[in-house]
Amino acid sequence: MAEGDINDGSLYGRCEDYFLFSGEIFLSNGLRAFLYLAALAYCFIGLSSITARFFLSMENVVKQTREVVQIDPFTNKEVTKRVKIWNYAIADIALLAFGTSFPQISLATIDAIRNIGQLNAGGLGPGTLVGSAAFDLFPIHAVCVVVPRAGTLKKISDIGVWLVGLFWSFWAYVWLYIILEVWTPNVITLWEALLTVLQYGLLLFHAYAQDKRLPYLSIPFARSERPEDWAPENDDSCKDGNNEHGECQEILQFSEGNDRNVVGIFSIHSDKDTGQLYQNLPDADIAEESASTCCKKDIEKKFNLFSVWERQFLDAALLKTTESKKTDSFYLRMARVLWHSILAPWRLLFAFVPPYQIAHGWIAFICSLIFISWIAYVVTKLTDLISCVTGINPYVIAFTALASGTSWPDLVASKIAAERQITADSAIANITCSNSVNIYIGIGIPWLINTVYNFFKYREPLYIDNASGLSFSLLVFFATSVGCIAVLVLRRLIFGAELGGPRLWAWLTAVYFMLLWVIFVILSSLKVSGFI
Repeated sequence: MAEGDINDGSLYGRCEDYFLFSGEIFLSNGLRAFLYLAALAYCFIGLSSITARFFLSMENVVKQTREVVQIDPFTNKEVTKRVKIWNYAIADIALLAFGTSFPQISLATIDAIRNIGQLNAGGLGPGTLVGSAAFDLFPIHAVCVVVPRAGTLKKISDIGVWLVGLFWSFWAYVWLYIILEVWTPNVITLWEALLTVLQYGLLLFHAYAQDKRLPYLSIPFARSERPEDWAPENDDSCKDGNNEHGECQEILQFSEGNDRNVVGIFSIHSDKDTGQLYQNLPDADIAEESASTCCKKDIEKKFNLFSVWERQFLDAALLKTTESKKTDSFYLRMARVLWHSILAPWRLLFAFVPPYQIAHGWIAFICSLIFISWIAYVVTKLTDLISCVTGINPYVIAFTALASGTSWPDLVASKIAAERQITADSAIANITCSNSVNIYIGIGIPWLINTVYNFFKYREPLYIDNASGLSFSLLVFFATSVGCIAVLVLRRLIFGAELGGPRLWAWLTAVYFMLLWVIFVILSSLKVSGFI
């Protein structure tokens, strides 16, 4: 290896791999690292862009209902009602947590498929998922604590469901440490991988049992003011056009420009004399449009798939929005136009996703996940190249850049929930449940793929190269997470709520959570790099 190559920016000399063109290898490693990092950041922007469509499709999925015939206790007559198919807690875990964790799951699965046939597991997936868990627990909690308005307190209404999610979240990392260091050190067997995946089913069952307060399977904690519907409920009062409280939820959004208003996947609680109502908090643009369209059921009858799909492409090509037109400052308008120009390629690409209004949103939901998987594949290629040209350990990149970028949907979902709901249930449940999904599905499925192949091909288990570094990160995460949960409990005892409260204490809590994240990243990076 020539001396000049060593000083070219890489610990290993010239990197012979390339992303698009073979001519890339003739560029300096410093320039290549900059270009690959810029491409990685652009991929994360793409993830944030597809997240909006993903949430809108998920909203329609959970709105799906079925007819139930009940006996009216006063008239003894049969009454047909439409009830939600999705349970509140199950929707949080099976759709919200799983969907927002799908970038990490895709990345880990792709990493496993790339390494299939090798006895040693790839480290990119597990490193990203453990780092993502730390990002979920610390920075996202920090954001959720400060986003409520000054003085507003938002507490967990169903402590029982939260404790169930918290238990399975902590147990996931304890379980991972056991199979890495205690039962079969440095290797993963087929049965260990299978048991890891099956525990996700136990989490779903336990959460459902707790939500329904099933005897012998639930914690006897009372539930306070929590909406029973994960998504807003349709209101019959829309039929007459005189909706006094504005509860109509049949807002048919034709414009992709409205995708930023993903708050529709959550609801807020409203106490009226007539009972509890759940209504959206739309932004001004939607409020203006919905004033004339909300409560007009004939819109659904005239729904034209191709016209709506065509509108998606038109909106994706437009650089100006209602927000930019209302902005007085010339520089702010130009900044918005510049930002929309950067987003334009992603918006045009994602316009191919079918409208979320068809098939209860399932087609758009699945197509969104496919696009997320494609972006995850590009991210894995870029990460390999960044590691190649810089000599940085892939685990360090996974703990930091990949974990932060792929956790963006988690941050968006929890932030919206903390802003829009009167309780902290969905915001915090998304964090704890996403951490469980990261282990049981995100690590379990890739390890299951590799162990099944190795078992039938070589009769060998799956070997983990950097098991000690991963185990060390688990110990650091467990210790810092105890400090995080302890502060949440302390806030509940002092302020009566986990989120919000006096601005000074909210910001101090956020800084403390961010400090815990920095400690985790530094210690984990030093360990996998061999410095400690």
